[in-house]
Amino acid sequence: MIRKITSVLLISACIIFTSCLGNETVQSINETELFSLPYGKFEEQLSVSDLNNVGDVRFGITMQDGFFYIINGEAKKIMELNSYGDLLTLFYNEDSETASLLEKSNKPAESVHHEVSYPFDYPGMLAVDSYKNIYTVCSIPRDRQELSDDGNTLYSQTVLRFARDGSSLEYIGQQGPGGTPFPFIKNIYTTSKDELVVTAVDTEGTVVYWFATDGFLKYMIPVGTKNVPVISGKDSSSEMFWTISNVVPDPMSYKLYVQVDYYNTYLDEDSKVQSGVNFVQSSLYTLNAETGLYNQPVTIPPYEESVVSDYSRLTYRIPYDFLGVTKSGWKFFIVRTDDGFNIEMIQTESQRILHRQFKADSNNILYDTMALSQDGIITAMYLEKDAARVVWYRTDSLIEAIIKK
Repeated sequence: MIRKITSVLLISACIIFTSCLGNETVQSINETELFSLPYGKFEEQLSVSDLNNVGDVRFGITMQDGFFYIINGEAKKIMELNSYGDLLTLFYNEDSETASLLEKSNKPAESVHHEVSYPFDYPGMLAVDSYKNIYTVCSIPRDRQELSDDGNTLYSQTVLRFARDGSSLEYIGQQGPGGTPFPFIKNIYTTSKDELVVTAVDTEGTVVYWFATDGFLKYMIPVGTKNVPVISGKDSSSEMFWTISNVVPDPMSYKLYVQVDYYNTYLDEDSKVQSGVNFVQSSLYTLNAETGLYNQPVTIPPYEESVVSDYSRLTYRIPYDFLGVTKSGWKFFIVRTDDGFNIEMIQTESQRILHRQFKADSNNILYDTMALSQDGIITAMYLEKDAARVVWYRTDSLIEAIIKK
C-alpha cells in the first residue's frame, strides 16, 4: 500500500472565466413522488420525537441503481427500500426500541425483509457503492475517543461498512481498517471505482481522506483557508475574508472540487464603523488529489432575488450550496427559495449553466435531506406533518438531452 500525503499548492493565479460560460435559463422541473413513510417506532416507520427541534433530527438518504437507503439516527437504524417503498433490509441496534418491537411482533418465520442487528449508536451520513456495500458514519464510545496532541481536536467518529449480504466489515479510521478515529466528519462519498472518500473538519479546516478499494488510505489532502487565493475587495477600506463551504470528490478521477465563498465588511457611512458583511462571490477550484495542485477557478453565479419596497428595488445575492458532481462532469448547486429550491448546474467543459426550479411547499416541510446520484438524479426526502415523502427529480434526462445535442 502506497500512502501519499499531498500538500496544497496553487498552480496558477486566480483567473475567473465565468463570462465564457453560456448561461441558459430554463423553467421548473416536476418532482416524482415514489413513496411515503409513516412516523412511528416500527421497522417500516420513521422515528422522530420532535420535528420542530431540527438540531436533533438525524436523517439521510441516498439512492443507488433504483434502491433507496435511509438513515434514521434517532431510531438507530438504516433501511434499504425499493422504489415502491417496500423494506428490503433493516439494520438496527439491538438495544433500540425497534429491536424491542421486533421481539414482540408476531411476524411469520420467513420475513419479507432481511434484518441485521448491529450495535451502532446514532448513525449519521450514508454512502453506497456499486456493489451495494453500505458505509455510514458512527460515533464511538467515549473511552475510545482520542484527543489531538494540542488538545484542540477530538477524534470521535469512524465509518462502518456493511457488505451486500448484511455482514459487518471492519470499521474504517484515518489510516484504513481499524485506524485512528476521524475528527468531525462532514460527509462521505463513493466513487465510480468504489473508493470511499471522507471529508472531515479539524481546527485547520477540511481534511480529505481518500481510500483505495481495499479500505486503506490512498491520499490524505488538507484543504485549509490559509491556502486559498485572495481576491481583491471593491473597497480598499473593507476587510476580505472567506470560508470553504464544501469539498466534493470527482466520481471519475482523483480530483476534488473546493467551493470558497468570499465576503467583505462594509462601513456605516456616517459613523465609519463596521456595520455588516457583504457576500462578494463564490469560486470553485479543482484540486488534483495526486499532486496537490489547484487549477484555475470558476466563479459560481449567485442566486439573486429582488424585493420591491417603498418605490425602491433591492437585489439580494445569495451563495449556492454545493450538492455534488455527476459522472459527466456537471456540478450541481442548490439554494432554498420561498416556493421550493433553485438548482444551478454548471458544465465547465461545455461552458453551460442551467437552472431548474423545484416546486415544494416550504410551509409543510419541517425537514429535508437530498442526495445527487452519479448519473444526475436528485433524490429528496421531505419530512412533513403527517409523513415523510420520498421523491426524485430526473435531472439526468436533461443532461442526456444536452449530451445528445
